[in-house]
Amino acid sequence: MKCPKCNSTHSRVVDSRHADEVNAIRRRRECEECETRFTTFEHIEKRPLIVVKKDGTREQFLREKILNGLVRSCEKRPVRYEQLEDITNNVEWKLRDEGRAEISSREIGEHVMNLLMHVDQVSYVRFASVYKEFKDVDQLLQSMQGILAENKRSDS
Repeated sequence: MKCPKCNSTHSRVVDSRHADEVNAIRRRRECEECETRFTTFEHIEKRPLIVVKKDGTREQFLREKILNGLVRSCEKRPVRYEQLEDITNNVEWKLRDEGRAEISSREIGEHVMNLLMHVDQVSYVRFASVYKEFKDVDQLLQSMQGILAENKRSDS
């Protein structure tokens, strides 16, 4: 680790602790040459996850895309940002836990919708209308009828 002041590669760890918010180890270091103290973070290296799009193209998984889609679908709804982060985290963890190198965008969307339905049904319909690319009102109504049927089963 290079010192930010003198570029020396000789430093010692003064303090080390878990940094929960970034799932990392925070290390406080001191340069043995100039005695400057600086902080480093040690992260687990994540294997890249590749998303296979509907048209067959591939791109690297970006959790921000899920979060942005959720934010848009939950605009003016009583959903806290933390809930959207939780959904995003749960989807990412589930995908990474599966251990696959590639996953289809369809599977990602299904995971998101399953979690979002339990948070806010209006937001779910908004998300689903974009994700499922409803062509007309009939398709939207079919989706909503599915939600109503699910609610009736839950209430019974």
